[in-house]
Amino acid sequence: MRVLFINSVCGIRSTGRICTDLAMEFELRGDEVKIAYGREDVPEQFEKYAVRIGSNLDVKLHGLRTRLMDEHGLGSCAATKRFLTWAESYDPELLWIHNIHGYYINYEMLFSWIKTRPNMEVRWTLHDCWAFTGHCSYFTMIKCEQWKSHCSQCAQKTRYPSSVLRDNCKENFNRKQVAFTSVKNMTLITPSQWLADLVKRSFLKEYQVEVCYNTIDTNVFTPTPSDFRERYGLQSKRIALGVANVWDERKGLPDLLKLADLLENKWRVVIVGLDRKQLAVLPPKVIGIGRTNSTKELAEIYTAADVFLNPTYEDNYPTVILEAEACGTRVITYDTGGCREGVKREDSVIVAVGDIEALKRECEKDGK
Repeated sequence: MRVLFINSVCGIRSTGRICTDLAMEFELRGDEVKIAYGREDVPEQFEKYAVRIGSNLDVKLHGLRTRLMDEHGLGSCAATKRFLTWAESYDPELLWIHNIHGYYINYEMLFSWIKTRPNMEVRWTLHDCWAFTGHCSYFTMIKCEQWKSHCSQCAQKTRYPSSVLRDNCKENFNRKQVAFTSVKNMTLITPSQWLADLVKRSFLKEYQVEVCYNTIDTNVFTPTPSDFRERYGLQSKRIALGVANVWDERKGLPDLLKLADLLENKWRVVIVGLDRKQLAVLPPKVIGIGRTNSTKELAEIYTAADVFLNPTYEDNYPTVILEAEACGTRVITYDTGGCREGVKREDSVIVAVGDIEALKRECEKDGK
């Protein structure tokens, strides 16, 4: 069987690693597999799967169209046309879509092509809510419910995918509804029951929805000793760890910084995934580490920590919870989205969203 995955990245970050893990499973069964992706580099071991859609310039132009016109997913016309010509010749029997937002593919052209192939099996794993809103990828934090009927005015226009001028969410909602509905032989997959319940109340409710929890490679994410504490002078300190691809208000970065001030001096907060600007303004009790695509390095850091913190205000089914627990570190997470569904250890704790005092109290409990 010929299998084609589509995702914004290949082999890096959570969705990229999910795609390559699945690709390896299909390959072991004797299937032919390709992963079409839109941006960033591909680790060498996964280059055999990778088919790039467009170029860096295409991504920048798509980003500019999004910023000015709020037409995310409607750029990359030439890049998408070239990709679909290749895809038609590849002739996949199974198309498995993941993230199609990310400034690299035109969703209307993609789904028009899909609808010309009614015998092709289509699976679409939704990693967030973008597919059924007029703009945003999450709406939990602002308690917006427009998506249930029709988005008309977006309170999050300047959040990803950010638009600085136009609010086009009403038209975006219409165009997505037309593009994404009436596809033959398509199954939607969500990594959490929380997201599945939302999908069933959206314009995508015509499709069968399967809950398939994300998994991780426990050969990689396992207790992994290292000299991490020595390298950062933390031999005598307790470590509270946070990890994310992008740190912002939604992910709870301000809460971690406040927590660092509240914890006793024997504690240090380590935050992985910060950008240069964030690294430059950290307070004394916070140790910042830039973004890394090394799963081995992540496993070492998870293992070195005394507790893993997931102070996100809205999320689907964060794999960081699975990774931390697999490395032997207990988790404290806010009770939002599908976070509760990922917690398995008896000593991991779920606290109310925004309850920094609860984070502090749970951090200071003894033991991992």
